Amino acid sequence: MAEDGEGARERIQKLLVTGDNRLKQGVSPEKARESYEQALEAAREAGLEESVRPLVELRLADLDRLARGD
Repeated sequence: MAEDGEGARERIQKLLVTGDNRLKQGVSPEKARESYEQALEAAREAGLEESVRPLVELRLADLDRLARGD
């Protein structure tokens, strides 16, 4: 079971990094948002939502600020 949890953590981390990279590379912010939301869903499914949600919320807030031009 530890491998399942570890695999979920790796998948979540990859999704967060993918979203970050999409922003850095100038890809549509919606694509980054999609990656972040997938990370949160994966965390929810793995029972890790409480630890991942703050990370995702920070990134989504940054996306909202970018969209507003702050």
